[in-house]
Amino acid sequence: MHSTPSFSSKAASDGSVPKLAHSLSIVLPAHNEEQVIATTVTYILETLSPWADEFEVVVVDDGSKDRTGEILHVLAEQDQRVRVITHPVNQGYGAALVSGFKAADKELTFFMDSDGQFDIREISLFFPFIDQYDAVLGYRIDRQDTWMRKLNAWGWKQLIGLILGVHVRDVDCAFKLYRTAFIHQSQFETRGAMINAEILYKLKRADYTFKEIGVHHLPRRTGKATGAHPRVILRAFKELFYYARQWRLQERKSAPR
Repeated sequence: MHSTPSFSSKAASDGSVPKLAHSLSIVLPAHNEEQVIATTVTYILETLSPWADEFEVVVVDDGSKDRTGEILHVLAEQDQRVRVITHPVNQGYGAALVSGFKAADKELTFFMDSDGQFDIREISLFFPFIDQYDAVLGYRIDRQDTWMRKLNAWGWKQLIGLILGVHVRDVDCAFKLYRTAFIHQSQFETRGAMINAEILYKLKRADYTFKEIGVHHLPRRTGKATGAHPRVILRAFKELFYYARQWRLQERKSAPR
């Protein structure tokens, strides 16, 4: 039986969103997002302030070569709720998330991309379900990507279902809420685009429950997506087949005889 955070019935200042009664860590991986990072972080602070008494925004600058790091440190100086973790060189999306997860010290951990393709206000859709489930997972409504990326995502989803037994609507949607206890007790091993699949696999293996909620996906206005880069895709496949084998061996060893 898992402990369940609760939400107070006291309404937020807008009169419609229930106030979060537990603390919240927001993890944002960022790589070369100088054009949008200040807007993203400021909007999160402004949105969550009336909804949560205690929260933090943990931004992981994953080896950015532009002014992302400089902008983030100015934001952190202006607001103590902003924490910055810096990777001197780019280590990959999974590595950025893992660094953010390790730093998160609130009761709930939520993560989203920092590129402006999600609206933090939609986290309020998750609030009514965290009492009933161990995780709340977003899936993209009207995904704003090319047909090729959508096709790749569909194929990856089928592969993850076949190999890992993970069946969700949107494996890689970067809008998910977990209990920090689960995040900290799990030893995440992948460091690339495979990270979401690993988290979901370990959530399933630990017999945790989840609820899926549709969230809107917005067009990217600045920057360049790197998820479809051949190097990123190749790394994800390598990690999938290597770790799937390792995890299968672990399961056999731990299975009752």
